[in-house]
Amino acid sequence: MPRLDELYRPSLALLTDLYQVTMAFGYWKSGRHETEACFHLSFREHPFEGGFTVSCGLERAVDFLDAFRFDASDLDYLAELRGADGNPLFEGGFLEELGRMELACDVDAIPEGTAVFPHEPLVRVRGPIWQCQLLETPLLNVVNFETLIATKAARVCLAARGEPVLEFGLRRAQGVDGGVTASRAAYVGGCAATSNLMAGKLFGIPVRGTHAHSWVMAFDDERAAFRAWADAMPNNCVFLVDTYDTPTGVANAIEAARRLRETGHEMIGIRLDSGDLAYLSLEARRMLDEAGFRAASIVASNDLDERIIDSLKEQGAAIDVWGVGTRLATGGSQGALGGIYKLGALRGPDGRWRHRVKLSEQALKVSNPGVQQVRRYARDGQLVADVIYDETVGLPEDGTMIDPLDPTRRKHLPAGPDSEELLVPVFRAGRRVYDLPSIHATRDRVRDQLGRLHSGVKRFVYPHRYPVGLAAELYELKQRLMLEARGLTA
Repeated sequence: MPRLDELYRPSLALLTDLYQVTMAFGYWKSGRHETEACFHLSFREHPFEGGFTVSCGLERAVDFLDAFRFDASDLDYLAELRGADGNPLFEGGFLEELGRMELACDVDAIPEGTAVFPHEPLVRVRGPIWQCQLLETPLLNVVNFETLIATKAARVCLAARGEPVLEFGLRRAQGVDGGVTASRAAYVGGCAATSNLMAGKLFGIPVRGTHAHSWVMAFDDERAAFRAWADAMPNNCVFLVDTYDTPTGVANAIEAARRLRETGHEMIGIRLDSGDLAYLSLEARRMLDEAGFRAASIVASNDLDERIIDSLKEQGAAIDVWGVGTRLATGGSQGALGGIYKLGALRGPDGRWRHRVKLSEQALKVSNPGVQQVRRYARDGQLVADVIYDETVGLPEDGTMIDPLDPTRRKHLPAGPDSEELLVPVFRAGRRVYDLPSIHATRDRVRDQLGRLHSGVKRFVYPHRYPVGLAAELYELKQRLMLEARGLTA
């Protein structure tokens, strides 16, 4: 599979916001750029008002980090930038240092395809502060979008209850990369195939497709269009039957399918793209079965999402395959995941970590300090709780975790060996130490993770809240830092 820099250009270092580079310059100018820092990428709320999120985007993040460097054209561009006084924004010495820079950070991340929850660090970056700062925007760009789409796909696939979901979103996606990336993330989240040929080629995703209404409209009548389609594609015949009148379209598809059968081929099925999908699918199923085409599938599209599919399932719709486009590839009602990247600690001259916290008038936006890790607990294979703790302090084998937004919500951590650390080493001192799994293995991981979650967490309406909290030691540290930051004493 091509790497990220092969798809675009050798350097993607300027895929960032200006203020990241101005801050890097500020650290360099003040002599603090080599200070060791620890940042965490996390999110505050589940998308789609859901109860779980599916992590995605690590593979592309690894691609970016592997190739992270500023080339001559990047430095020439930065040298052209001017401040408000007309003078260069950056000093030549800084740009020379930027040109010599090699990634020196340690990066830990939760593997793609893992069920994750608010406040948990999906990625942890530790290293020289100017490098950590330069990585903020590109990491958020990659992880936010892919995690959003993989989560949406997982929800849609849950609604389909095991029936195949096809991703049809390229034509409405957010640009070229938005379309390709969405197809990858949708497959990770559980979709069976995509209509996007480029994604199929790049990622090895199965591709599926039918024909458009324009095919039918290009002929004098629908019967002629279907006959021509059967002649052209005898081994890939799915007829789109709603260009004019759906019941008539089904009848015409049956006629074409009979001719097809005489040549030794079978119709795969029909597609419904408008109207009352529950009623029309039941009528189509009756007509197909009575005509002897019981194996023919009924594919449905038409601005579907998880809630519509769930409703159609409840109505008993006779739909076998679900084609989901716009509301999957774009995130639908949710424009972005809203991931954040916050400083948790700085290493002082004495080698000790100095923890940092960002305050806010909103409790949800107060950051968590420390060098964070997440331990996940399970019982009989089912996921039961996650605790966020500070690696510099460690986590007792038996203790208490506290909800960061409600200190009255506490949970006793289960003892025993059935637990794991979620953040795994990906880079050490700028060198990759992590073997990326195949996209198919990552997709399998999503299925396994969701299978281990309580059904209430996966509800679309008022989902159960999976227990996530801070280790008691980290919670107390956070409270102390908040009081100190406000000029109060504990």
